[in-house]
Amino acid sequence: MKFVGRKSELKLLRDLKNKSSASLAVISGRRRIGKSRLAEEFGKSCTYFSFSGLPPSRGTTAKFQRKTFALQLEKYFNVPIRYENWYELFQFLAEQTRHTNCVILFDEISWMGAKDPEFLAILKTVWDLHFKKNDKLVLILCGSVSYWITKNILSSAGFVGRVSLHIRLKELSLKECAEFWDYPASQISAYEILKVLACIGGIPRYLEEINPKEPAEANIKRLCFNETGPLYNEFDQIFSDLFNKRAAIYKTIILSLVEGPIERNEISKHTALAPNRVLTEYLEDLIQAGFIQRDFIWNFKPQTAARLSKYRISDNYIRFYLKYIDKIRGNIEKGQLDNVHLATMSGWYSMIGLQMENLILNNRTLILKALHIPPEIVINDGPYFQRKTVRLPGCQIDYLIQTKLNELYVGEVKFSQNDLKPNLIEEVKSKISRFKYPKNFSVRPFLIHMNSVTEKLEEENYFTKIINLQDLLSQENA
Repeated sequence: MKFVGRKSELKLLRDLKNKSSASLAVISGRRRIGKSRLAEEFGKSCTYFSFSGLPPSRGTTAKFQRKTFALQLEKYFNVPIRYENWYELFQFLAEQTRHTNCVILFDEISWMGAKDPEFLAILKTVWDLHFKKNDKLVLILCGSVSYWITKNILSSAGFVGRVSLHIRLKELSLKECAEFWDYPASQISAYEILKVLACIGGIPRYLEEINPKEPAEANIKRLCFNETGPLYNEFDQIFSDLFNKRAAIYKTIILSLVEGPIERNEISKHTALAPNRVLTEYLEDLIQAGFIQRDFIWNFKPQTAARLSKYRISDNYIRFYLKYIDKIRGNIEKGQLDNVHLATMSGWYSMIGLQMENLILNNRTLILKALHIPPEIVINDGPYFQRKTVRLPGCQIDYLIQTKLNELYVGEVKFSQNDLKPNLIEEVKSKISRFKYPKNFSVRPFLIHMNSVTEKLEEENYFTKIINLQDLLSQENA
């Protein structure tokens, strides 16, 4: 597969090569997001070495991890390697590459060192004494267990001042995703592409499984609603690999968010986990992993985030799996969907619409650009929740943007098979009438939609901007 996107990340990595000293870089992000592929692409300009840890299992010991690392060294240098301790292994690698213009990748580093409490201390020492002597070296530490990397490397006293660059990889943008279909040259409709992305998100490894010659529903069914599909068992694989013995706890937390965003205390009730520091750490781990997001209700006057917040599933595949695939696994395994076209399933288009809201939030930079809002003037943006009280009606806004110019952009997201009509305006006006905000703020409603709107709706000139999602697939510089 051709390498897609990541232009800004590649530039950051290539800038390290312009330094006159060795560089230590960290790349983190969820599984399948393309961390090692990014490192490989960067390493094409010089000599590239890649070493990977083994997935955690009952039989995986510290000695076995060292032996595996030694075998990878032997592959590159064609000499037998001892593996009694990490110091000898790292020192050997450093000496062999001492005068080489190279990139070295330690992939899934949390797996590599999880069984050895001295692993990171040794790595830090060998970096200081040996690796740093090569001023043409970029050593990349890469891993999917983001909270482990944050705790043990980025926030560790041992690595303070040593990490030159940290890249946290996110999903590809809509325009980058469209390249997997060779859009627009392929003449595949944007509508079809967006349906697939609504279900699996902008995860490069998932997108590599797309067959552009197949319709959207055929791709989704093959990948997700088939026992042999690569995304059918992906959810369990992700959690067992990332969280090992604690996988069941994290699954329970994720499951509590399936029906929509809820507050921390509600998560505690759903999961029977005490609302204490431990639960907060679990939630933060899931945020670091890229699976959930915490959305705050902000105070407009002081322009600071309020204490009230809700958590939601931000990963489109995870949300799609739990809400739609997992609930009918029994039917799938009995073959009851073999001859069923997904478009004929009850609620299929409503499901695509709900998934589309998540996709939009993961591409908010494109929305800001379409609205001509410079990112530097944005104070806060995201879903908005106004809690119902005795004096205040409840209110939920799909996507709200607050700027330093005292502007509030109220975003309405609509997915419909039919053209949107002027009655939508009254619906949005009703929502804004319940929305409490300071009097000195301007409110600018805008619409994000999937297919088309009627001429009458456009002629009303009510919305500041009407954004067709299809246009974002070809947005320049996206």
